[in-house]
Amino acid sequence: MMDRVVEWSFALRTVFAVAIALLIGGVLMLLAGSDPVAGYQALFGEAFFDYWGIGNTLVKTSPILLAGLAVVVPLRAGLYNIGGEGQIYLGGLFATVVGFALPEMPSYAGIPIVVVAAMIGGGLWAAIPGYLRAYHGINEVIVTLLMNFIGIHIVSFAVSGPLLAKSAPYPYSEELPEFLHLPILMPETDTHIGAMAGLLIAVVIYLFFRYTPSGFAIDIVGRNPEAAQYAGIAVRKQMLRSMILGGCLAGLAGGFEVIGLKYRLFHLFSSGYGFDGIVVAFMALASPILVPVAAFFLAGLQAGAGAMQRVAGVERSIVDALQGLVVIMLAASLAMRADRFGILSYLRARRASLILPAAKKAS
Repeated sequence: MMDRVVEWSFALRTVFAVAIALLIGGVLMLLAGSDPVAGYQALFGEAFFDYWGIGNTLVKTSPILLAGLAVVVPLRAGLYNIGGEGQIYLGGLFATVVGFALPEMPSYAGIPIVVVAAMIGGGLWAAIPGYLRAYHGINEVIVTLLMNFIGIHIVSFAVSGPLLAKSAPYPYSEELPEFLHLPILMPETDTHIGAMAGLLIAVVIYLFFRYTPSGFAIDIVGRNPEAAQYAGIAVRKQMLRSMILGGCLAGLAGGFEVIGLKYRLFHLFSSGYGFDGIVVAFMALASPILVPVAAFFLAGLQAGAGAMQRVAGVERSIVDALQGLVVIMLAASLAMRADRFGILSYLRARRASLILPAAKKAS
């Protein structure tokens, strides 16, 4: 219990980092000739206190949340998954292809099949850099980053050729059957159940890392791979497993975008959600339970940007600058190590001594 209290106290630095970023953003608004109070009132009022605005925020929360988890899971194993964007695209592609191949069936049967297909697509795409990193030592940051562009171009080719809808003025596929559409969460909006599913998944992943030997084995690999190897944990296996799991989550985000919002596969259907997931993961300090909060906040910034421009005359670029400032402030806060005085190191070492034998067996 004590280690949780200490870790959460250090997590407050994220709140301070965001507060400082908002303060600097207000200064930028003043320099641009806008009223920061009116700007923030419009931003947060639209994104978090208006029915339609909340719906828009939740629509954006779904892919950002899952993309954030796709970064957090490999990060716990010491890997940096920068390829969430490409995995989102492959997930959307697999969901679309499988969706068109399915015969008419009840939604409760068809939707899970498409969801699993999306996860397989993202997982397979992430398995490539995961294998190269675990078994050949090739830097996963470079491989995942470059594979983003390959995934985007694969989808572009598919919707411009084999999957191109008849008489389409823009590269996109035919619409998926209605029985594959995700249920709507908020009536008269585009808000589907994806955000709620993402929240549930975040809780499951938190419990996985907190209470299962397999989750703790991944954690040990991320903290000290040499010690994990010495303890008998299959380090390479855990690295590959974590990367595949992260890819499955990103692929799910792409699948939800296709069957929950757009109902067809578009060229460039993701507006950088994979990269937003990186920001969310570091805002949440790699904690799965904090990812939904960070994702909801970041989605709100994006959803309320239009209101800032309409009501307060604030340029949308200010919101983009805010996101950048959040990243910079978080990077500065991360320089202040949470275990500087050895408190967390002691508590984690004590926990490891109790769970390490079970983690070794699970690997």
